Amino acid sequence: MSEERVERLLAEVHDDFGMIRVFEVEDYRFLEFGDAIEQSCVFTTDPSWLEYDYTRAMLIGALCHAAPESALFLGLGAGTLTQACLKFLPLEDVEAIELRPDVPRLAIEYMGLDDDPRLYIRIGDAVQMLPSAEPADLIFVDLYNDLGPAPGHLAWTFLENCQKKLLPNGWLVINQWATDDGKPLGAALLRGLFHRHYWELPVKEGNVILLVPSDLDQTLDLDALTARAQTLASRLGYSLESLIKAIRPAT
Repeated sequence: MSEERVERLLAEVHDDFGMIRVFEVEDYRFLEFGDAIEQSCVFTTDPSWLEYDYTRAMLIGALCHAAPESALFLGLGAGTLTQACLKFLPLEDVEAIELRPDVPRLAIEYMGLDDDPRLYIRIGDAVQMLPSAEPADLIFVDLYNDLGPAPGHLAWTFLENCQKKLLPNGWLVINQWATDDGKPLGAALLRGLFHRHYWELPVKEGNVILLVPSDLDQTLDLDALTARAQTLASRLGYSLESLIKAIRPAT
């Protein structure tokens, strides 16, 4: 009979938006918002390890770019995806915008987020602060609270401005909820906004990762993407091949 897993609370803070908890179970630490809404999971031995398929799918979005030098993260969480991108990509300049000041503090104190000199964290509302962000090769939108996706996930002007912030050949990577039919939340709006010129990657957690190029002339080179993922596989410790095979054109 296996022993029951012991959950240990490491931190609990309350801010204007509610409660944030950090707890530990064996070799993993979890960041939670509100009433047990898990936001992030970190493997304490290796904080750059991506435990969930949706974070691995977002890394695939990063690999759509041949050689990204800059990245913008809208929503930081525990910083696992940020850590992975800093570790595995040739990035020189990374900016993260996080709404809640306690989130990066807890990520650094408990979740293994490195104080990397390439990383610059700003506190505030991503929708309001986007205009002052630097253009980037990669932009990640992962804005969730304990109730689900933040309004920015379905705000036409905000998503349009995210795409406009991309440098040439850049990629916008959006972690979107999926509806019951497997399509991304707001699919009709997304089709109109991006002229059906994007790709979707559904994952088992019930999300659909959107891969949006900077313009209509840019396409997704699946062979090059697969080759970059295969090159990284031994360093990552897992294969991205099955996820890459699940990529589909906008539906």
